[in-house]
Amino acid sequence: MSESPSPPRRPLAVVVLAAGLGTRMKSDIPKVLHEVCGRPMLAYVIDAALSVSPARIVVVTGPEQDAIADALPVGCERALQAERRGTGDAVRAGLEPLEGFDGDVVVLVGDAPLVDGQFLEGLVEAHRATGARATVATAVLGEPAHYGRVVRDASGAVARIVEARDADADEARLNEVNTGFYVFDAALLRAVLPRLQPANAQGELYLTDAVHLALDDGARVDAYVAEEPEVMLAINSRVELAEVNALMRRRLLERLMLAGVTVEDPATTYVDWGVEVGRDTVLRANTHLLGRTTVGAASEIGPGAYLRDAFVGDRARVVASQLHDCVVGSRCSVGPYAYIRPNTVLAEGARAGTFVEIKNSRVGEGSKVPHLSYVGDATIGRGSNIAAGNITANYDGEHKHPTHIGDDVHTGSDTTFVAPVTVGDGAYTAAGSVITQDVPPGSLAVARARQQTIPGYTGRRAARRLAEQVAAEQAAAEQAAVERDAVGGASADATLTDDAPPPADAPADAPPRGDSPGANAPIPGDQDAPIRGDEGSPSAGGSPAGAPPARP
Repeated sequence: MSESPSPPRRPLAVVVLAAGLGTRMKSDIPKVLHEVCGRPMLAYVIDAALSVSPARIVVVTGPEQDAIADALPVGCERALQAERRGTGDAVRAGLEPLEGFDGDVVVLVGDAPLVDGQFLEGLVEAHRATGARATVATAVLGEPAHYGRVVRDASGAVARIVEARDADADEARLNEVNTGFYVFDAALLRAVLPRLQPANAQGELYLTDAVHLALDDGARVDAYVAEEPEVMLAINSRVELAEVNALMRRRLLERLMLAGVTVEDPATTYVDWGVEVGRDTVLRANTHLLGRTTVGAASEIGPGAYLRDAFVGDRARVVASQLHDCVVGSRCSVGPYAYIRPNTVLAEGARAGTFVEIKNSRVGEGSKVPHLSYVGDATIGRGSNIAAGNITANYDGEHKHPTHIGDDVHTGSDTTFVAPVTVGDGAYTAAGSVITQDVPPGSLAVARARQQTIPGYTGRRAARRLAEQVAAEQAAAEQAAVERDAVGGASADATLTDDAPPPADAPADAPPRGDSPGANAPIPGDQDAPIRGDEGSPSAGGSPAGAPPARP
């Protein structure tokens, strides 16, 4: 005997309420567009709605909230709530695009991003299994706070729902609350919504009153208790936004850990929705993986790493560094304290070390930029070593210019490459060089001033300073003596004037007191002698005839 076929399932539509102003957020951004783990909270609600395979999804917004409409994925419809007159009026607006729809309507709120597909599937299945005309999703909370209370009758059925602000003392003590999620028969909704009245302290049309009208009409209304109460947590302030972020982040980290990722300290590890991490990778403390970041297998990230929109390959290591919109290949090493900027590619086995900044550049396989260097708008080949303190001077004040460094190049410390410039394969540059011209393959480029050595300079400099100090001290002493004599002479001999002739024993051509002979005389050998061989010296970087080449 064959089994009778199960009745066809009724079509399903979803209405998401997202028109709230969110005044407690104190923000110019619509509340439902505030991010939870790097993603607008509304996006999580729409994902959950998609999990129950609805025929239609309608998002209700205010007329001035075009930003929300711009953020909706393809397939979602927008409905306008012209005046914010409460949740009942918002659902009425959401039904307008669904004119003629015959089936069940799921009602969700856009500010509860912890709702998930598993919960919604359970809600819809419970509604269909019982044959109820309406099903209310509820949760049991230790601290019900501002949530509406669910009042049951003696048989345990739903009797009514009371908003927290309208609850009396007995109702306020109830801990089963309305989550704000419902399933209604579409025909029932159309019948009861026009009858809603603003009979409450806020003067609004409550959707909960639609449940009461359905009960009054004798319709069956059931409750579905959520196993995880956190699914109904709504966000109304920045404090609640932080709390929900923490819960969502914990979910994401648990998924990674269950997939084989080691998270050293979940309390200080931050991951955005959509971040992917391969198995056997270790995420150390104080690490941020944000945006579209992907990390391969068996890598080590952190401590203190900050990655946004970055790709990191397998068996790579990133320590205490920032990576933005870049690609770090397998077996690469970055940091500590490196800054890898957008449009940078580190090929397999490359290294960017301590205090290195790289932007809009490609570092080839096995090449190293170990420390204290800036590489911008450059291409570096395979197996090259860029020594400490190297700089690609890529900007002339108006335009950026490229630097091309070939394979197996070895640069000296403090080399500056004035772009545009090309260094050929296997070339070397001497330490302290300023490279302004192309360097052919296999060449050594020395571009720096010749060293000059002045013998005896230190002794002559010390002698000159000592003589200047002695002369200054002697002049100060003699000036003090002159001032004492002037004061004493005026009191002892009132007839002495400034016009008195000098003492008889003083020679007519005697030098002024204080001009000590030799005080300002030149110190023998004080003038720097010319350096032998300096005449006719070759240009910077060259060597005198017959002399060995300058060392790099």
